[in-house]
Amino acid sequence: MSFETYLVKNSPRIDELIAGYYKDTDNPEVDHYLYQPLARYSANGGKRHRPLICELGCGAVGGDVALTSSAAAAIEHFHTAALIHDDIADESTIRRGEACLHIIQGEGLAINAGDLALSQVTGSVLHDDRLSSELRLRVLSELVEMTTRTIEGQALDIGWARDGRFNLSIEDYLKMATRKTAYYSGGTPLAIGAIIGNGSEESIEALRSFGMSCGLAFQIQDDLLNLIGRKEAIKKDFRSDITEGKRTLIAVHALQHSPQNSELVAILASHTTTPTMLACAVEIMQDAGSLDFARDYASGLVTAAKNELDNAIDESGSKQLLLNMADYFIERMN
Repeated sequence: MSFETYLVKNSPRIDELIAGYYKDTDNPEVDHYLYQPLARYSANGGKRHRPLICELGCGAVGGDVALTSSAAAAIEHFHTAALIHDDIADESTIRRGEACLHIIQGEGLAINAGDLALSQVTGSVLHDDRLSSELRLRVLSELVEMTTRTIEGQALDIGWARDGRFNLSIEDYLKMATRKTAYYSGGTPLAIGAIIGNGSEESIEALRSFGMSCGLAFQIQDDLLNLIGRKEAIKKDFRSDITEGKRTLIAVHALQHSPQNSELVAILASHTTTPTMLACAVEIMQDAGSLDFARDYASGLVTAAKNELDNAIDESGSKQLLLNMADYFIERMN
């Protein structure tokens, strides 16, 4: 089975798991203003790769995958909260082809819904009596670390935009993206799965390292897709990273290497939505070799990560799916 097939086959099961946390209360108005909007938003959940790789991390060390359900749900709750709050911070209007929650419900109720999702990050695990108290505490510690690092990365991303920072290095970008994406999109889900699966400390850290590298590659590929993706090209948020002045790896590299540096800065600072201006920015990045640089960097991350995991983890179906995941992260075109 390919990793993509694994996602398609299993994401409906995760949809059902997540929906169970946002059931109606005995107060119709609370349902109307909170639980129902959050349930509808969460139902448009994408491929659910984060909770599913938590399961694979457990399977890779021979653990009982069923025991990961609360932790897997917690990671997806965090993703939901992060998207809701991120869309408000970025003044986005479209998420996964639909209007952002703050566009539908207003900023106040959207922030509140995101806060509820955040509360479920700890609540999901805290109330799982199948896990020992010691295990719950360790998983919660991992989730707190993941949340903190992601918020740190978001602070850098937002702060650089607020202060008009364009004099950034590749290293600056990598530190930001590692915090903002790699922890919760790769490293922490796999580590938590291995912890619940009673893996050795060596296997836990090997899976965490693999996930961190793949999570960073995932972000770089997302940045590429926003500029040149096939399906993205028909969406309203196509090339929104340029409109929002995002300091992606591609943009940072172009700002360092393009003779049209000042023109690119002007476009990124203008918040333009004009297609010709967006296309001009992409052309500048292309001419600077920045798209190829990003592709090569992501590919290098994945190659090294696969070699490490292959040497550290015993053969299993879960391991093979994870190795396939690494390729999928950088080969997907939508």
